[in-house]
Amino acid sequence: MIIDDVHRGIKKNKTRKRIGRGPGSGHGKTSGRGHNGYYSRSGSSRRTGFEGGQTPLFQRIAKRGFNNKRFATTVGVVNLSRLEDCFNDGDEVTPDILKAKNLINNKFEEVKILGTGELTKKLSVKAHRFSKTALEQITAKGGTAEVIESLDS
Repeated sequence: MIIDDVHRGIKKNKTRKRIGRGPGSGHGKTSGRGHNGYYSRSGSSRRTGFEGGQTPLFQRIAKRGFNNKRFATTVGVVNLSRLEDCFNDGDEVTPDILKAKNLINNKFEEVKILGTGELTKKLSVKAHRFSKTALEQITAKGGTAEVIESLDS
């Protein structure tokens, strides 16, 4: 440990590497570029996205219609026919109740009610999305359809 002189060998600015100034400098002859090869030549530089001759990522992915499903919201769908089978007249239908009755599983972030099937009961349905025909059928039987907001929006 240097106690007598703490700042010995410490300089404010690093001295420039003097390339191509003879063998005594330590950076003579090939000037730190090695021997042959692409990077020993003048004008050599790696372009952005170069992957060593492998087809680069930007060329491998689809050019249009690319949808990154990793970040997409997962929507569980339930048909009116399933609501008809599983609920009684005057019941309230919420995403939590649908999960409890195993009509949708926990991996879905949102719930959409679709109009396939016939609805004969008056139901109070709360979901994130409704199809046009589902809305018409629920309101035609005197039920209510309430759109609930998702957590991320």
